[in-house]
Amino acid sequence: MFVESMRGTVLESRHRVHVAVVDASGKLVAQAGDSAYRTFWRSAAKPFQAMPLALAGVVERFGLTRQDLALACASHSSEPAQVALVREFLQRIGCSERDLMCGPHRPLSDAVAKDYETRGVRLTAVYSNCSGKHTGMLALAKHHGWPTEFYARLEHPVQQRCLKSVSEYTDVPVKDIGVAVDGCGVACFALPLRNMALAYTRIPTAILEPMVLHPELIAGEGRPCTEMMRAHPGRVVAKVGAEGVYSASLIRESLGVTLKVEDGHSAASALAIASVLAELGLKPQPTSLLKRPITNSRGETVGEMRVNGGLLK
Repeated sequence: MFVESMRGTVLESRHRVHVAVVDASGKLVAQAGDSAYRTFWRSAAKPFQAMPLALAGVVERFGLTRQDLALACASHSSEPAQVALVREFLQRIGCSERDLMCGPHRPLSDAVAKDYETRGVRLTAVYSNCSGKHTGMLALAKHHGWPTEFYARLEHPVQQRCLKSVSEYTDVPVKDIGVAVDGCGVACFALPLRNMALAYTRIPTAILEPMVLHPELIAGEGRPCTEMMRAHPGRVVAKVGAEGVYSASLIRESLGVTLKVEDGHSAASALAIASVLAELGLKPQPTSLLKRPITNSRGETVGEMRVNGGLLK
């Protein structure tokens, strides 16, 4: 499978895609490229980093809401409503924005970013797309009596607990998971696509339900994760990761999907996951994800990105 960029009628570039589709028993039911391709899961691992909140009594201790849990799994767009909810989440656990160890960055939504630039909004840590995940990690530390300072360090009990969660749901021993530092400063995990896909067949209801009920928090307006989940309410959870990674759970079919665009092209990964999910029966996909126009500096369409090829079953 490839995502191809056509300029006019000429192929200009090609992005190779590796895909693993796994059922709940762990059987590989479809693939493209190398289903055992090993890479960093990046933000598509967030549901499993949030899992300890649901399993350790943290929800009950702090009275966390479904919105809080959705935000702990999210790569949100820094929309004002999303940021306000993260601030409420922080307040609920007795923390403040000063406790967050994620740095600020430009919002993932171009529309939000341009709005903030126009209005001169000062971006701080709470605007990070990972601020919900970090707040969840602070909640886990407070619940267990672990230090909240330096909770992002790889050796901190919070990061070690997240590593254990990833191991449990992917069936990859801790010693075989590659660990490095993610863009937001916490641990990220390298393992085969097939094992990532398996984990997405195992998301427990306590985490799956908040994601299904709040697609607007998982990404945001105009973002692929939110668009795909809204197009098929209750049927799919989709979660983007950086560098061309995407994971999804087809709920009725009990299938897990993970893909990696080998060169890390993020726009190509959105087109690829929509195409894979459509091939697995999730139709129709939002028209914005069927192909992507390529425009010039005058806004004229001069080509398009599109998927070529499909799954081997």
